[in-house]
Amino acid sequence: MTTKLTLTVEKSIIERAKLYAKNTGRSLSEIIENYLENITDDTDTTSVSPKLRNIVGAVKLPKDFDEETELRNALEKKYL
Repeated sequence: MTTKLTLTVEKSIIERAKLYAKNTGRSLSEIIENYLENITDDTDTTSVSPKLRNIVGAVKLPKDFDEETELRNALEKKYL
């Protein structure tokens, strides 16, 4: 269930955030939801670097994405 949330944020930050969302192909709501999910996640994140935590949720992969196949294709392209 989604619920509407009203925030008060500096106008310049909102403009930059909207531009960032547009450039990454995501909605501002999605970015904020991912951020809130990450900071309220109860799992142990002490072993994850702060830089990695910042980019979590930045890339949306298709449900049928096969990491092994993509890695193999990239290595073949690079070395063959």
